[in-house]
Amino acid sequence: MDQDLERAALVALLRQADGPWSEVTDRIENAGSAREVLERPDGQGALFATEPAVDLDEIVAEICAWEREGMRLVTILDEDYPLYLRLVHQRPPFLFLRGAVAEDDLRVAVVGTRTPSAQGVAHARAIAGGLAERGVTVVSGLAAGVDTAAHTAALAHGGRTVAVVGTGLRRCYPAQNACLQQEIATRGLVVSQFWPDAPPSKTSFPMRNAVMSGYSLATVVIEAAYRSGARMQARLALEHGRRVFLMRSLMTHEWARDYAARPNTTVIDGPEDVFRRIDSLVPAAGELTWT
Repeated sequence: MDQDLERAALVALLRQADGPWSEVTDRIENAGSAREVLERPDGQGALFATEPAVDLDEIVAEICAWEREGMRLVTILDEDYPLYLRLVHQRPPFLFLRGAVAEDDLRVAVVGTRTPSAQGVAHARAIAGGLAERGVTVVSGLAAGVDTAAHTAALAHGGRTVAVVGTGLRRCYPAQNACLQQEIATRGLVVSQFWPDAPPSKTSFPMRNAVMSGYSLATVVIEAAYRSGARMQARLALEHGRRVFLMRSLMTHEWARDYAARPNTTVIDGPEDVFRRIDSLVPAAGELTWT
């Protein structure tokens, strides 16, 4: 199987798709080949628009141009597609990666509000910094507030951090984090499930939170309102069978008390409550299942 042509065929299918990308992903995985789906003469139903013949070599050249720009394309058919993410229903058909890809045994997301209290910032920094010191990869979403505090603390402690962003890699949101995004790309990894020029949107950030949950083995929520991406990520992480840590200060919220009563949730008072449970986050062989 020519992987360059497979990636090109997947790109072509997604550009033609009239239906949800998840249906395209399922069809490609079931066939085991994007080229087979693209070249199949019938049976595609209304999922794909009628398009002229696709020049796969032209798309291969486009993918090569992305890579020369520092954006590596990894598809659901590639062996190096992140394992934990592959197992969740919201897995995207591709990822664009900028930075160093590592075989991270342990990744923990630290998320929260864009307008945290001083105590919330302190908690985010202490938890992210302590995780980084212990060799744990800190994952967050590059947003203002808690996300920024988590990324910067991980970098300050010499650790690895991964930013899962809600835009294409040629963009940055918020704009004031452009330098931080570049530093993460240099010292860690920036991940996007969107085309390189995709702008931020109301739907892109919830999609980003689903990927962040699937990519990580646990999510720590520092501060979050009911209508927030961090609260959504906690819900998704529980659906994905991942560990969720909730700061005790969140127990003033009904949603947090509900989540705290569910299996796989731990209410924490500070960083040490997370650090004591690090080793238990790594699943044993055979424990990870599709959700």
